[in-house]
Amino acid sequence: MSDRTLLSTKPIPSRDRLIFALDVPTPEEALALVDRLGDSVTFYKLGMQLFMTEGYFGLVEALQKRGKKIFVDLKFFDVPETVKNAVANLSQRGVECCTVHGSEAILRGAVEAKGAMKLLAVTVLTSLDRGDLDDLGFQCDVEELVYSRAKRAFAIGCDGVISSGLEASRLRSGLGEKLIIITPGIRPVENRPVDDQKRTVTLSEAFLCGADHVVVGRPIRQAADPRLKAEEYQSEIAALFAGVPA
Repeated sequence: MSDRTLLSTKPIPSRDRLIFALDVPTPEEALALVDRLGDSVTFYKLGMQLFMTEGYFGLVEALQKRGKKIFVDLKFFDVPETVKNAVANLSQRGVECCTVHGSEAILRGAVEAKGAMKLLAVTVLTSLDRGDLDDLGFQCDVEELVYSRAKRAFAIGCDGVISSGLEASRLRSGLGEKLIIITPGIRPVENRPVDDQKRTVTLSEAFLCGADHVVVGRPIRQAADPRLKAEEYQSEIAALFAGVPA
């Protein structure tokens, strides 16, 4: 996991490479945390927990007024036409990217409707391991399943994928620099494994394996000083990408 040749060369501002998972119960708590983090975080992931509250899109607008970028992580999965229409509506909201999950027909519908928004296909959730896949009936290697799904999604027209850092190097080597790779499940070495994330890597490992962005939630949110922890991550990222044009 230390091959620097896989380090992303996309012209992404260093501080945008860190995406903070804003997984809190209410929009009010979310905005309080955003304001506490200040300029230490520029990019936020909004998932299903906040979606099930009143004010999700009000929160989107509030973040945009603060100059933040937004990743909508709702993993659209339904009848292809339903997903297509949902993605079409979301594409009018000015968010950076969203996730979609499912068959070739679902992905094709989403691609048709995404507009300027980046579409990210889910490969295999980082909370799943080999045993979980066996339970779900997938009789194949995790890395092969991730690669197969990513290759199919990229060919259909998705901009990128959500992938564990454990599979990122295979994706980057096999599918090239254009593919966007966002890696969740970032955990310090001393914290692995202590929660529901199973296929985890450290922040540096993820980037050295080819990730363009990492999603970090609990390690920042549960820190004694979230802003200080976020700035520590930003410093680590800046050092890794020193010399890469932004």
